[in-house]
Amino acid sequence: MTCVVTLGEVMLRLKSPGFERLFQSPMLEATFGGAEANVAASLAQFGVEARFVSAIPANNVGDACLATLRGFGIDTSCIKRQGERLGVYFLENGANQRPSRVTYDRAGSSISTAMASDFDWDVVFAGADWFHISGVTPAISASAAELSIAAAKAARERKLSVSCDYNYRKNLWKYGKKAPEVMRELVGHATVGIANEEDCQKALGIEVDVSVESGELEQEKYCALAERVLKEFPNLEKQVITLRESHSADHNGWSAVLHSRKQFLSGRHYEITDIVDRVGGGDSFAAGLIYGLRAYKDDQRGLEFATAASCLKHSVLGDINRVSVSEVEALMAGDASGRVQR
Repeated sequence: MTCVVTLGEVMLRLKSPGFERLFQSPMLEATFGGAEANVAASLAQFGVEARFVSAIPANNVGDACLATLRGFGIDTSCIKRQGERLGVYFLENGANQRPSRVTYDRAGSSISTAMASDFDWDVVFAGADWFHISGVTPAISASAAELSIAAAKAARERKLSVSCDYNYRKNLWKYGKKAPEVMRELVGHATVGIANEEDCQKALGIEVDVSVESGELEQEKYCALAERVLKEFPNLEKQVITLRESHSADHNGWSAVLHSRKQFLSGRHYEITDIVDRVGGGDSFAAGLIYGLRAYKDDQRGLEFATAASCLKHSVLGDINRVSVSEVEALMAGDASGRVQR
């Protein structure tokens, strides 16, 4: 059986209870998460062999993190136990017109000081057919950027499919380089690009006539946007764009489109109300897309699986999407009633 490899940072997530403001009460809920770790965990829930590559400190917090990853069935054999600390992020869950808020405390984390030479790429990619990375990892530090690019290059040299979620994070790019300087080189090694309307503009420097703040999306504009990305990156076989209409913190419209150079496809549109937790929604989409494209060998069905998987993630607390293939396929088939299953 072939496996999917992901590489990135896993962090300690500290969240205020329910919809409380941060430190409103003297309690924080502690879990673990991070873009590529979330993808690996979601894939493992789908029955895919998933290997996560990272650097985690050799202390009690690192031990607990590793145990959590293993609990999801993730292959952690290529994780290096080195560095000084695990990154932390604080989350305050939004409601109605008050947005969710993330505060990072990840400077000097283990992955930020890891080097490409720390990893044996023959071992990392042994038995793998797919590699996934996001734009979060190269934003952490200069060495993490070099590691990200080296990993993607090594994956392509071994003929793996490479997906990259552009994942622009404005609060991370602070080590002297702008996002497009690094991301354009990284995406140059990818075969599948994943983005939202903001990522294409701010991570790749591709300007389009789309407002990313209004919450209203005109889907027809995204065919032209995808074509521009594909033209600038001839290595890409597919460009996928997620479309989120943010009506409030509790109510989002959700859909996605895919351009395969041969055809432009639209996925089903979901109105998601009473959102429980939208953090990790993009990662659940990426995992669903990887699963769908590998399992169905059909772009439309793969896109529908990804969109449905991410829709369900909005009902799950925590970074990680704890749903099964059968649950996603049930939603794809139209079972959206939420009735009790007995």
